[in-house]
Amino acid sequence: MPPPHTPAAACKTRRTSKRLPRTAAVLAAGAALALALTGCAELDTTSPSTVREAGAEAKAADRGKFGTVDCRKAKCVALTFDAGPSENTPRLLKILKDEKVPATFFTLGKNHIEKYPELVKRMDREGHEVASHTWSHKILTKIEPDEARRELERPNEAIEKLIGKKPTLMRPPQGRTDDDVNKLSKELGLSEVLWTVTAKDYTTNDSKLIEKRVIDQTKRDGIILLHDIYKGTVPAVPGVISELKKRGYVFVTVSQLLAPGKAEPGKVYR
Repeated sequence: MPPPHTPAAACKTRRTSKRLPRTAAVLAAGAALALALTGCAELDTTSPSTVREAGAEAKAADRGKFGTVDCRKAKCVALTFDAGPSENTPRLLKILKDEKVPATFFTLGKNHIEKYPELVKRMDREGHEVASHTWSHKILTKIEPDEARRELERPNEAIEKLIGKKPTLMRPPQGRTDDDVNKLSKELGLSEVLWTVTAKDYTTNDSKLIEKRVIDQTKRDGIILLHDIYKGTVPAVPGVISELKKRGYVFVTVSQLLAPGKAEPGKVYR
């Protein structure tokens, strides 16, 4: 059983309540490990560059905002943090403010948004993008539709109450999504955002190792996945920012990465 916040490979899975025989369960576990290592070919995702190209053809009123960066020209990367806020988040926000780096926070409702509401307000106030990581990190592909709806509606309502606007982006726990989740997300006005870079910071508190993993994997249009709930992650952020800036990268939010295109509810981006 993976830790609560372990991101697994995003993959279309089928809801089932049946228990697998032991042999089948072992095979399923092996398949899951293979998917975690290689990714899932079935998942239909859209890249930032594809969204930008489509956005260039859209009417002005339908285009996303550039912010201060045009990622059609700049070598952009999006820094994202899952499952917070937490006691580590104030230090992270100070680092980001000092470095003038925006980020996208996929916030978790239970024990996080409800425990640290002022940090959610601060994220928004300081120019970061506040998004959803569900209410209690239940795997959306493994629960009943009504429960999945609650998992998405509750953080939407909580975030809107705090910052005056509902999130438009959502990261499904462990990156697991399917057609049913896509349809529900579309209904609720949410676009699903996965990642292209992970430090697997849920496996280590070694900040230097986390830093190295991020730097080694990052390419243009990268979406970096980190967690501000783990002790080793926030200390790694200054080194990540410094080195990637030296390599010519510009940090943006996920929505800025897609502009002049816009994320479409119900679609999956990576």
